[in-house]
Amino acid sequence: MKSPLDTRRAGVLLHITSLPGGGGDFGQQAYNFVDYLHDSGVTVWQTLPLGMPHGDGSPYQCLSAHAGNPAFINIKWLVDQGWLHIVEQHEPHDALSKHRLLGQSFADFQSLASQQDQQLFTRFCEDKAGWLNDFALFLALRQELKHSCWNQWPDSLKNKEPAAINKALLRLNSEVEQIKYQQFVFFRQWMALKAYAKERNVLLFGDIPIFVSYDSADVWSNRAVFKLDKSGEMSVVAGVPPDYFSATGQRWGNPHYDWEYLEKTGFQWWLDRIKTQDELFDIVRIDHFRGLESAWEIPASEETAINGQWVPAPGKELLQAIANECRSIALVAEDLGIITAEVDALRNNFNLPGMKILHFAFDGNGGNAYLPHNHIQNSVVYTGTHDNDTTLGWFNTLNDHEKHRVYEYLGFSQTAMPFTLVGVALASVANLAIIPMQDILELGSDDRMNVPGTSEGNWAWSFEWDQLTQEQVGRFTQLIRLFGR
Repeated sequence: MKSPLDTRRAGVLLHITSLPGGGGDFGQQAYNFVDYLHDSGVTVWQTLPLGMPHGDGSPYQCLSAHAGNPAFINIKWLVDQGWLHIVEQHEPHDALSKHRLLGQSFADFQSLASQQDQQLFTRFCEDKAGWLNDFALFLALRQELKHSCWNQWPDSLKNKEPAAINKALLRLNSEVEQIKYQQFVFFRQWMALKAYAKERNVLLFGDIPIFVSYDSADVWSNRAVFKLDKSGEMSVVAGVPPDYFSATGQRWGNPHYDWEYLEKTGFQWWLDRIKTQDELFDIVRIDHFRGLESAWEIPASEETAINGQWVPAPGKELLQAIANECRSIALVAEDLGIITAEVDALRNNFNLPGMKILHFAFDGNGGNAYLPHNHIQNSVVYTGTHDNDTTLGWFNTLNDHEKHRVYEYLGFSQTAMPFTLVGVALASVANLAIIPMQDILELGSDDRMNVPGTSEGNWAWSFEWDQLTQEQVGRFTQLIRLFGR
């Protein structure tokens, strides 16, 4: 089977929360965006992870490795299905209103939905039971216990003692069923959007964080998968040492995997996780791919990521298991940061494309792997990612000497930033070129998505259609055609 990554393509990076209209969901604006991509000649839409985040909004720290974010559910769709009767004239965008209407929708669904739709819900719950049952109870308990982390719950619930779990299932039955219904609706809406995108020749490109949040259904219900002590606490946490983004490194605080246990169980937990992403997306990026070769372990007592050590991981065995079990999946390796020959060998062994970031290219070293003349076909080139500044913002922070170096390499192009760099990305030999929507809109630093190492003010950026000019549309479309994407 030919991989979608073997064809020369252009893509756009935009998370669901960044869609126009406030809030961001799977409603009409998502379909409008697919239409915009199709009309521009773009065949890939890359998003960030679609999971349910914690209070900081980071899609890289979610409550489940499988469950989708109910905030992405479109209310009008429920009304159109006949699963919700409302009198409001406008769709709600605040979380409380949406939560209330989702609760009302479940009640309406139970009394008004067709027998066929109710059977589809039952079948969904059966098909997803491997993760859905634990997630639904976890979330219901978390809500009941004032959103405290599971390690602060009463011991009987923390340790999943059968008697306590059975009582909780009886006590919270309606909440548990409501949570399952939300996941049913999430998957129905996303798969409908995916089918529409396929009709418009647009592939969906997802992102799987290598680590999961400690405060998640996955860790609560699968403690043996992770490096935890007998009481469920972490002695080591994940992160990365000092790098381009941070002088003290990044202390993510995620639990590390007990790879010995995972190998004994045939990596089943990981395989189940990959299968969910394979259902949702056409292409999946493994975030922090180098952690599959070795990962940075930081003592939990350390406040920064400086004092850690690299600990090997059985990446070859895991990727082989994925290749055997999920033959159709198209994976991309996020190979940024401190990359060794061993990490490159692991990626190459499975023919996975790596990433080329143009913002990192112009350090004056002609051998820099991110410079376009060093690119290879089996790679994905970006101007920048969600973790970088926008291209205009990045360029404006350079001094005059650095700006001259960039334009010297580019042959003193008469095109202004950011479209100069957009053109360079699209001209690259890399099979896939991804452009953040901010660069198409020619936006500056105020419109970046995330600043790594910070926990406030991120993940909130969105655009409006009136920001997109006909000149920008025409220029981007012309470049895609010019460079055969």
